[in-house]
Amino acid sequence: MSSSVDVLTSSPVGDTELAGSLQHRTYQLLREMIADGRIAPGEKLLEAQVARSFSIGRSPARIALAALCADRLLIESEGRGYRVAGNAREDCAGRVATLSKVDLAGEPPWQRMYAVVERELCTRVLFGTVRITEERLAQHFDVSRTIARDVMARMHSVGTLSKDKGGHWIAEQVTQERIGHLFEMRRLLEPVALLHAAPHVPRVWLESVREKLASQIAGDRRGAQETDEAETDLHIRLLSYCPNKEMTIALARTHVLFVPTRYLGDPYLQIPGQLINDAFSEHLQVVDALLANDPEGAAHILHEHIREADKRWMLRFDIISTMKQSPLPSYLSQVKD
Repeated sequence: MSSSVDVLTSSPVGDTELAGSLQHRTYQLLREMIADGRIAPGEKLLEAQVARSFSIGRSPARIALAALCADRLLIESEGRGYRVAGNAREDCAGRVATLSKVDLAGEPPWQRMYAVVERELCTRVLFGTVRITEERLAQHFDVSRTIARDVMARMHSVGTLSKDKGGHWIAEQVTQERIGHLFEMRRLLEPVALLHAAPHVPRVWLESVREKLASQIAGDRRGAQETDEAETDLHIRLLSYCPNKEMTIALARTHVLFVPTRYLGDPYLQIPGQLINDAFSEHLQVVDALLANDPEGAAHILHEHIREADKRWMLRFDIISTMKQSPLPSYLSQVKD
């Protein structure tokens, strides 16, 4: 079976549609529902049903279903519709899946453009510092300047954007030195935060995280969404149980390292599929040590995991060294040294 990274790279949605588009959000939601069992193996999905349930047109529904077929999560039925891949229970085989009502078309305008801009910035900062202009951002996406300002404010709150000495909004270049400093901070603080958090983490939550990781490893489902969720579970949700809030606030500065994980299908942001597999195995080892009441062992494994994660992140600099940067969108401009 192809790796999840390869599948995402070849996905119709990943290559030809903007992340954040209606068809991409439909694809992501259906993929999530299949992954967590809300849509079971053997059940059928119909184009008209997806369009009606998610308040979208049939065209984005059709593109999303085709992308899931390319990912081998769906199989086109001989009659009509699509069957969810996998071993089906007798009561699920051929049954039309039940979909919750979700108004995807009614999402706020800022949310529809956020992922597009975030992905663009993640790529551009590998090459240099870029300036983002509110007015041009609004024009590019045909939204009000208030909405553009909201997007930029949200990016500022998570550290993606900052202001230079002249008061201009910029996304600062990500250098190997800066990445190294952030990972050094993680190696020093995360294992200690884990030791503090361990007595307070609900066992039932750990067991649910372990079950999810084991299922994803066994099913070879480790794409961008699953990887982003795994990183959030281990490095953000788990460590949020640390009672030393000064430590967790300091670690929040390092969360910017996880943003590219959401875009593993991007040719500039991807990392080899085998390394993603290694990361999932390391996550599972940390959780298993905690479940075995061995927080010291878990902290040691976490320290080594972060050391390896540093190497994996740095591979992106090797990847872009052989690639040419595509033209900047209208709302970005390169900041010269």
